[in-house]
Amino acid sequence: MRLNPFTGTYLTDPASIWRRILDDPDGVHYAEDLGLWLISRHADVRRALADATTFANTLTLAPVYEVCPEALGVLMQIDAPPTTAAADPPVHPRTRRALRATFANTAERVEADYGVIVRRRVDQLVSRLAARQGDQVDLIPEFATELPLLVVLDILGVPDADIGRIRSWADGQIALVWGQPDPAEQVRLARDLLEFWHYCEELVRQRVASGHEGDDFISRALSYRDDDDTVLTVSEVASLAFNLLVAGHETTAGLLAHALDQALSSPQHWSALTTDPEAAAFVNETLRFAPAIDGWLRVTSREVTVGTVTIPAGARCLLLIGAANRDPAVFAHPDQFHPHRVDAGNHLSFGHGPHFCIGAGLAKLEAEIALTRLADAIPGLRLTTEQQRSYKPNVAFRAHRTLLATIDTRTPADIPAARDEVAAEAHAA
Repeated sequence: MRLNPFTGTYLTDPASIWRRILDDPDGVHYAEDLGLWLISRHADVRRALADATTFANTLTLAPVYEVCPEALGVLMQIDAPPTTAAADPPVHPRTRRALRATFANTAERVEADYGVIVRRRVDQLVSRLAARQGDQVDLIPEFATELPLLVVLDILGVPDADIGRIRSWADGQIALVWGQPDPAEQVRLARDLLEFWHYCEELVRQRVASGHEGDDFISRALSYRDDDDTVLTVSEVASLAFNLLVAGHETTAGLLAHALDQALSSPQHWSALTTDPEAAAFVNETLRFAPAIDGWLRVTSREVTVGTVTIPAGARCLLLIGAANRDPAVFAHPDQFHPHRVDAGNHLSFGHGPHFCIGAGLAKLEAEIALTRLADAIPGLRLTTEQQRSYKPNVAFRAHRTLLATIDTRTPADIPAARDEVAAEAHAA
């Protein structure tokens, strides 16, 4: 079987490919074009995510293609120790404890620690957009990407002035690991990633020199470490920052983009989002229907049988989270978007088991606040007629290229075209 995640249908309608894979009786396939085993069914993906012993994380952040020698030489200079996505026991349980102690991961802690930050940043960006009445904007760079990046910079204590290069470095890492760049681009991205790592090391050095007395994540991690390398090393603190600066915003940016795409495709959806309960339900269904990460990598530590298929030891597997979230064995009418469906909570978009996303609560809080405040401030926001859905070529991150919209602070009732759409939707319902 071929997956072709870098061209064609997968860049405009990946769900049609997931549907074809799910319809096949085997459920597990070898993708010759990628050299990866594809695991698609909900039960099988959930099992693989939970069993980190059999489905190890060692190669999770290794590129999915053969890296050219010059780029590989640069990458070998990045001595960031594995701490999160690419770590296995005994390292992962120890670094995970450090994250739980220093990064808010329950609803109560997220609200208490980060709620003020999120609301301040949301209001800042919403006000900026609302002031552009009548303009056409791309909501990806001007809202969906910028908001979570600003929030994570605040949490880590990184200056706003660095947002441009951090965004570029993070995008580059995703393209380098899960994309398919040519050799010259591999070298450029590898050099940028090395620069990114040195930047994170310098952030930690500055906190060490200042006595890490602040309340930012890096200072908290250094205080938790308490000069004990058996708890956490200084390099591991830098590695945690390195990972959070990417994972802490790229996935939430994807969630926001997918939620805005779904909401702005329906005036009724958009107008309903001005209440918190509606936004929470909408975000949960977005996570199921259109996950920001629709595939994740594992490598088998032993021969394992999944369904009726035996996968050899040392095989790289792509867990198709997007397909698992559309599995009809778990979800009723899986290809329909229903904000109030009762089974939405069974999605695997934040993973499952020991590597369940520690930032899940923060991502949902950001998306819910962003949607409610944006819908309230710009009730007439709508996608342009030129907007066509298209994603960046990637085997893991399902990221929109653009999301073009027109700013209109009038209510839909005052906009003739929007009023007609609402009436048509109500009649169809």
